[in-house]
Amino acid sequence: DHAYGYSDALADGVVRPVVFLAYSGEARWRNSAGDEFTARLGEPLSAEQTARAWRTALDPEGEWIPAVLHSADVRLGQLRAGGMPDAGGLVIATDQTVARAYAKLLASLTGEEPALVLSDDPSASRRIAEFAASNQKWMVAVRMVSEGVDVPRLAVGVYATSASTPLYFAQAIGRFVRSRRKGETASVFLPSVPVLLDLASQLEAQRDHVLGKPHREKDGLDDELLADANRKKDEPGEEEKAFTSLGADAELDQVIYDGSSFGTATFSGSAEEADYLGLPGLLDAEQMRALLRQRQSDQLEQQSKQQAATPPPAEVTDRVAAAGQLAQLRKELNSLVAMHHYRTGKPHGVIHGELRRVCGGPPTAIATVEQLTERISTLRQW
Repeated sequence: DHAYGYSDALADGVVRPVVFLAYSGEARWRNSAGDEFTARLGEPLSAEQTARAWRTALDPEGEWIPAVLHSADVRLGQLRAGGMPDAGGLVIATDQTVARAYAKLLASLTGEEPALVLSDDPSASRRIAEFAASNQKWMVAVRMVSEGVDVPRLAVGVYATSASTPLYFAQAIGRFVRSRRKGETASVFLPSVPVLLDLASQLEAQRDHVLGKPHREKDGLDDELLADANRKKDEPGEEEKAFTSLGADAELDQVIYDGSSFGTATFSGSAEEADYLGLPGLLDAEQMRALLRQRQSDQLEQQSKQQAATPPPAEVTDRVAAAGQLAQLRKELNSLVAMHHYRTGKPHGVIHGELRRVCGGPPTAIATVEQLTERISTLRQW
């Protein structure tokens, strides 16, 4: 009764391990009444605050998206130098205006013009085919993620769109998972917002769309939904015009891999971020998991030493302490899940899913201290 899923395909080497690098940061915006707001991506917010902080982060005029694009390009360079010389990157944008702006940013950052693919461009398919056959580093596209977009060399993604349906997200990630040779990995950069962290932690649940089923019968339902997602918001709507972005900084919040969460918040451009961006380009699933665990241990140890040497201000201490406690609990849970995996043979993602069904609550990436503690206690009894 076990359906073949992403975790099985990962174990068989059919798909690449996908590492999600979730970036948070403080976003600032002004509403139509002139009131200014500040909120941190990844922290509990109202639906409206989350949407506006998310939009602010994706604003090409701010600091968040250039920092994340730079980090993604560093990661792409690491993959190209480490065994995937033709690795390509894809930035998925919300509308044509920001897509053009992202393309300019990438050209400035990398010194190379990216391919720009817009959904109403009659030559879109030709542009994608040309990119697939070339050694060009980057492509920027507006919501063009259907199963027909086949570029096997894509290995780095930047999810810079507000689209967040499970189908759309799964098919977007499906552009990066196709394995060509043993050890190839994929890295996807995304905003640290609950809906995306949830989807990133549950690839298994969307296995058909992530893996792709080229010979499946079309019932028309998914195809229409995806076509609608690709059509919608090619240009900014009234809701987006109702507020003004004032800027957002970028922090690497956490790294998500096969349902597990690693790392603690660190500023873009820091040595800790460089450790994650510098992960080797060719790794199998177990090597990836072991390296992420080691990176997290090193990061926690380094933070403890720094805090002992020079205590930060009180407000910073509180936030760092909370993040550190979450990271320690995630580390403990990941270790117990690994032990359970070796005992039972079940994939890590499946074990995380079973724990959620028993204990309730969200994925590990956005679980609270109390929820993580309950899962640790439950797993110790299995």
